[in-house]
Amino acid sequence: MVAYIKEMSVARHKWLDEQTFKEGVVLCQSIPGATAMQTAAYVGLRSNGIAGAFSSFVGFGLPAFVLMLALSSLYTKYHHVPRIISLFNGLQVIVVAIVANSTYSFSRSTFKSYKDILLAGAASVLLWAGVSPFIVIIGAAFAGTMLPGSEAPIALSASDKKTNGYGVKYLSIFVLALLSGFFSLYFIDKRLFDLSALMMRIDLFAFGGGFASVPLMLHEVVNIRNWMDSKTFMDGIALGQVTPGPIVITSTFVGYLTNGIPGAFAATVAIFTPSFLMVIFMTPVMDKLKTSEHFLKATKGILASFVGLLFFVTVKFAAAVPWDVLRVLLACAAFWALVRKIDILYVVLVTALVSAFVF
Repeated sequence: MVAYIKEMSVARHKWLDEQTFKEGVVLCQSIPGATAMQTAAYVGLRSNGIAGAFSSFVGFGLPAFVLMLALSSLYTKYHHVPRIISLFNGLQVIVVAIVANSTYSFSRSTFKSYKDILLAGAASVLLWAGVSPFIVIIGAAFAGTMLPGSEAPIALSASDKKTNGYGVKYLSIFVLALLSGFFSLYFIDKRLFDLSALMMRIDLFAFGGGFASVPLMLHEVVNIRNWMDSKTFMDGIALGQVTPGPIVITSTFVGYLTNGIPGAFAATVAIFTPSFLMVIFMTPVMDKLKTSEHFLKATKGILASFVGLLFFVTVKFAAAVPWDVLRVLLACAAFWALVRKIDILYVVLVTALVSAFVF
């Protein structure tokens, strides 16, 4: 998705030059949240200020929300139908392959030394021991700053000409409205307040992109709150991969199944709001952070921990699947296709077609 955003904003419409766009990608990969959503907001911010950031952010995420809401509604009505059960039995195998591929991709881009591998292993062991992933992430950040070695500063150009005066007045009104709505939920519907608070916390700790939210959401939604079982959560991830949007759109599925349409809306707004605000506030200060060795080492430690967390999720999801020869072959084929960079939508659709008639 980031590649498509670059094609539109740099090559086709020339809203940004290539260097400025690269700076945005570096920023969005350095802060928690859904990278593609944040990149869209960054393009809008650089080209048209706060209004542009908000427009591009909402425009990028709205289709995925609408589709996921429709799919969640259909899921609640028809997921007991035998043919639908067969469909999701196959899709759950694909979810294992998707998360396994994400673990593999994370490890390739993150592991630079045995220290990174040790951090990942420690994170996985701690999660198996029942330690909260939020605590694991904080510990990994601290451990990253303590490990010997230095990190090279991020190479960005001095393109701050549009980072000042983004419309502080309008941004203040926007933040105030969000906070007012959030705290109002406490008195209107405590369940929606708890759901929103959880999704905000997940987004604030999801360093490394949308997939980093998966172990956090799994831990809180399935293990801690028991809002649904692992198989249902995997169905939500599968539906999220069918929609043209970030994997964190699974929050819409979780919100709908737990609190209906209000829950879907609250969960979606909550999980995307921190991502949006971080792009707005962090863009002007990125030049300072890029020279901070402690920031870079802490980020590296966090990313290493996410490899361990994703490995845990892969094993957890695999344990929920009733494996047989066909499922093993399907999972291996899907994993191979994803490693070979075949579009994930094609992998999911082909698997769905096979599953509907085989399982």
